[in-house]
Amino acid sequence: MDSWEWNKIAGAVLGTLMFVLVVSFIADGVFDSPQPKTPGYAVEVPEEQTASAATAAQPAAEAMPDFGAVLPKADLAHGKEVSARCEQCHDLSKGGPNKIGPNLWGLVGRPRASHAGFDYSSAMSANHDPWTFDKLFTFLKAPQADVAGTKMSFAGLRSANDRIDLLAYLRTQSDSPAPIPPAK
Repeated sequence: MDSWEWNKIAGAVLGTLMFVLVVSFIADGVFDSPQPKTPGYAVEVPEEQTASAATAAQPAAEAMPDFGAVLPKADLAHGKEVSARCEQCHDLSKGGPNKIGPNLWGLVGRPRASHAGFDYSSAMSANHDPWTFDKLFTFLKAPQADVAGTKMSFAGLRSANDRIDLLAYLRTQSDSPAPIPPAK
């Protein structure tokens, strides 16, 4: 092969590279989309904790609401909106499948770690007391602090109103909703 052949090969390789770069720049310009001003869905991510910090990070003591007074006034529509965060990992429909987490139909009043077909963590399975409004209210604030060792990685709902509205909505997701306790 003489130098003329080598020049043709080098020219073809360089021409191909130039063509690919030009097409890439044009495609970036044509198909570029601006970043949204607000994300479509904000996922709450728990802060990284060391093992000693995780055991010391108990949720702050909070006054338990009077469920007999607050549940009848709760905003079910807002509770359904809040439940969208739950539905990333749980299904709320009757007879629905287990997802990353167990199905939540009939959760209020159901024994903890009792939904058939779901493999609960040993921390969650250690206690089968029913999910009362008090227990769910505390658990939903900081799941990993309330049940140390749970597989549920959700950061929790800090707002008491969000939790109350969510509990009122979850209560309706049952064939026979749990009774609202009498007002104190």
